[in-house]
Amino acid sequence: MAMLAAAAIAWLGLVVHNVADLPGQTLFSPETLLPGLFTALLLWLHRVQRRAGAAVLLGWAAVNAVIGGVLSVLPLPVWPFDPEQSVRHYSFHLLYAVTQVPLLVAAWQEVRARGER
Repeated sequence: MAMLAAAAIAWLGLVVHNVADLPGQTLFSPETLLPGLFTALLLWLHRVQRRAGAAVLLGWAAVNAVIGGVLSVLPLPVWPFDPEQSVRHYSFHLLYAVTQVPLLVAAWQEVRARGER
């Protein structure tokens, strides 16, 4: 149940970022819906294969925290977009990154616990 709650918090961070900070986004926009469906698929994998699912969820949360929460706000030449450089935009990315932490912690704890058995 903790993994489900942590994944929901992580996805909610993405939803808030996308809907509040990106123009024209809704809950059903591909940028929001597809990561939610992918998270649901990973939760199903976690239910079937606990350790493998936790490991993949850990990686997914890390990618979201680092790339989505931190790197994508930087004006890097690798991005096909020019990210807004404002306190408002930075705050939404900070929220996005912070909401990944419960999933990172829950998945990490489960991977470690299952590895010790």
